[in-house]
Amino acid sequence: MHEFCFVYKSDPVRGRQWAEVFHEQAPHIDFRIWPDIGDPERVRFLAAWTPPDDIATRFPNLEVLFSSGAGVDQFDFNALPADLPVVRMVEPGIVCGMVEYVTHAVLDLHRDMPQYRRQQQRAEWQPRQARLAADRRVGVLGLGSLGQAVLAQLKSMNFDCAGWSRSQHHIDGMQCYAGSEDLAGFLARTEILICLLPLTEATRGFLNAKLFKHLPMGAGLVHVGRGPQLVDGDLLAALDAGQIGDAILDVTDPEPLPAAHPFWSHARIALTPHIASMTHPLSAARVVLDNLRRFEKNEPMDGLVDRVRGY
Repeated sequence: MHEFCFVYKSDPVRGRQWAEVFHEQAPHIDFRIWPDIGDPERVRFLAAWTPPDDIATRFPNLEVLFSSGAGVDQFDFNALPADLPVVRMVEPGIVCGMVEYVTHAVLDLHRDMPQYRRQQQRAEWQPRQARLAADRRVGVLGLGSLGQAVLAQLKSMNFDCAGWSRSQHHIDGMQCYAGSEDLAGFLARTEILICLLPLTEATRGFLNAKLFKHLPMGAGLVHVGRGPQLVDGDLLAALDAGQIGDAILDVTDPEPLPAAHPFWSHARIALTPHIASMTHPLSAARVVLDNLRRFEKNEPMDGLVDRVRGY
């Protein structure tokens, strides 16, 4: 007899891979893939991208809600029991994928590849003077696990790096800015801006005209946070004015963009369909199992969300 039930409510293909890990490493857990939930009163844990609306009544004995992805902004916290712990996904595959994507994007901007692609369309052979990485100032908005991993990689490549977050961080060998009073100074020294902020009410619309004006003329933007953080019209105006030279966007609002949206055809915007970083099912399942063990031992779980901050 299984001790309790764990329900997975997300992509069923990935769910079957989770099921294999649970079967091998935790056969005492009754692992089920939505909508096969079994006896709802036996469900103690739920992993979901979007939980059911009636979560409190459907699963009266639920003890932890796990996000199947790195973010939790898709959750309506007002609809969740106030005392229900929520845990976001923190797993190696997410970090590695994000580091790869952002490194590629920064190198693309650093070596003027967008301009060379435009020149190719015009059959124009025109070399540009390359700069050393040490002479290129890169800044990361958001100093969580992803932001710190990205900065470590870029610093290892000799980029002049700095980071900004709402609260003060101390990272060896890294210049860290904090709070609204430091934001303008951080932006002024940043030639390639990377957004890795979580989506909260404080960061909704954060990438706007006021922020862009503090960047050096022609700065590059790499947006891998969340779509609603960017004010689309302000980015288009900044690109047309030359305030932003080129933008690489992996997230938009909405997703996908309507076919008529100007981002699709803009010569200075590169779009990818929210693929910068994806959870890897096998390692994600192992991370969740490790958190279950921590929970049973009353130890802190990795990725436990602070509801006040929203991440």
